[in-house]
Amino acid sequence: MAASNRVRIGGGEWRSRLLDFPDVPGLRPTPDRVRQTLFNWLGQDLHGLNCLDLFSGTGVMGFEALSRGAAQAVMVEKSLPAVKSLQANKTLLQADKARILQQDALQFLAQNRELFNIIFVDPPYQQGWLPKLLPALATHLANQGYVYVEAEYVLESDGVWQVHKHGKAGNVFYHLLKLADESAN
Repeated sequence: MAASNRVRIGGGEWRSRLLDFPDVPGLRPTPDRVRQTLFNWLGQDLHGLNCLDLFSGTGVMGFEALSRGAAQAVMVEKSLPAVKSLQANKTLLQADKARILQQDALQFLAQNRELFNIIFVDPPYQQGWLPKLLPALATHLANQGYVYVEAEYVLESDGVWQVHKHGKAGNVFYHLLKLADESAN
């Protein structure tokens, strides 16, 4: 596969490995600096955690989680060129704990009943995804789990979600959310 873009895994077993990914409209990998901040928030060791990478795109979030010891990373991506790239990178890294699904995110959430400790969500901007996704994510989050969200705007705590941590890099606002009823504990 001729790759036009690359992204680097920042830590763990596959640290510094480069992942190729195709030009796909709306596909924008999470910047290295933002990923470094996120994994500092989460802790560098993710052993035993189940992760979901919705709108997986380059797969860097899921592969980074696996590199840091996650038990599994389910990568959901609708774009066929991106899915083919994810499969090639899974083979390259011998990432047996990655499960790649070519599927719409909302369809996956409606059909799947798994619980995840960490859910990565970086949907295409300007398409109104978050109001549709956030209610569905609550039923997929394990006890004391986190949802990481990238958006083109700041998210506020509401009755369901508590913004645990947040930051901004360029035009990207990134957030670590917890269920509001767990934040009181």
